[in-house]
Parts: sequence; C-alpha cells; structure tokens
Amino acid sequence: MRIPARFAPILFSALLSAVMVSIVSAFVLISSQGFHPGFPAQWLKSCLTTWPIAFPAVAIVAPWVRRIVGRITV
Repeated sequence: MRIPARFAPILFSALLSAVMVSIVSAFVLISSQGFHPGFPAQWLKSCLTTWPIAFPAVAIVAPWVRRIVGRITV
C-alpha cells in the first residue's frame, strides 16, 4: 500500500505526533505515579485524549519550523 506524496505532510504530522504523545505520556505518567497495574489503560487514555491536540499542533507548526531550520543551516 502506497500513499500519494501529496499526503506526506499530513502523514508526517500524524506519525510524529503519535510517537511524541506516546513517549511523553508514558514519561509523565511514570514520573508522577510510577508504574502500577492500571498504567497501560491510563497511558492509552492519556494518549487518546492528547493526540487530537498534538496532531493539528504539529501540522501547523512543522512548516514554520522547517523554514526556520532552512534559514539557520548551511
């Protein structure tokens, strides 16, 4: 299954935000509450509630960050 290149920015935003939300949610939960029997369910709930915020944020911010990086790198 191949996805047309025109969807690359959306796919990038979806994947990056999903990975970031997963990692950060796990880190915050372990830091604040430790690893406990209910951790997987709580982690999944945290991911599912924060990803809808992270996805559009990455989609909006990524082009701006790419332009800045392009200007400050050789």
